Amino acid sequence: MKICRFDDHRLGVVLEAEGEVADVSAVLDSLPAVRYPLPRHDPLIANLNLLRARIEEALPKAKRTALSSVKLLSPVANPGKIMAAPVNYLKHLQEVQKDPSLHHNNSIAHIQKAGIFLKATSSLIGAGEAICIAYPDRRTDPEIELVIVIGRKAKDVKAADALGFVAGYAIGLDVTIRGPEDRSLRKSPDTYTVLGPWLVTADELGDPGALSFALKVNDEAKPRQASNTNDLIIDVPALIEWASSFYTLHPGDLLFTGTPEGVSQIKAGDQLEAQIERIGRMRVAVRAAA
Repeated sequence: MKICRFDDHRLGVVLEAEGEVADVSAVLDSLPAVRYPLPRHDPLIANLNLLRARIEEALPKAKRTALSSVKLLSPVANPGKIMAAPVNYLKHLQEVQKDPSLHHNNSIAHIQKAGIFLKATSSLIGAGEAICIAYPDRRTDPEIELVIVIGRKAKDVKAADALGFVAGYAIGLDVTIRGPEDRSLRKSPDTYTVLGPWLVTADELGDPGALSFALKVNDEAKPRQASNTNDLIIDVPALIEWASSFYTLHPGDLLFTGTPEGVSQIKAGDQLEAQIERIGRMRVAVRAAA
């Protein structure tokens, strides 16, 4: 199932073959009420398995809207944390080490030494929103990544069991200001984390270990980035094991898995097209900050 959030926080099921979204927002009334202190998890993702039957029951009579006419929001509204794996593709590690405009004399190590880093949840947007260039005098790059959406609470999970803790997957753009500061600062301005175009549930996607993906800018014929998740240095199950050894993972937490070689600068006015096999594609605008 492909689940999206759109327009004024509506919940939809994407019928990609028909080019439509079925509005199943009424099932949100089944979510448990919450009071302060609020939960650390995303309520929709935490209850997704319980809602599936209601969603499927609502689908035949759900109002349908053309997919092209809706504004796609982040499919996860309230992640407790956004985790990201740096330099998790060998060729990207090599390009960063060779190019001073990328590393700015920062210490660049392979992922086993660099560790997972965190991004501000306030940086999160969906495909129908726009990346706003925070510092136009500095280089800003988008990085395409497969994103894992955690489905249930997890701590000290073993890789062999890790996929059982996944709610689904999405396309991510880890937008980055190049410079000498810590990664978490340079990657956390507003709009610098894009998630979309929807969440593909784990049962529909299957094995995340061999997905082709690509990122194009404007109408360029050749993708700036193109790779396959089988080139990950640390694969999806091992990343979940590693992350859960440091953090308690909660439903709705996001884990960006890393980007391949080919990172390059974007500017206001650009249009990005990101595609991952068996997930879909999303177009994201780039604008100047207001």
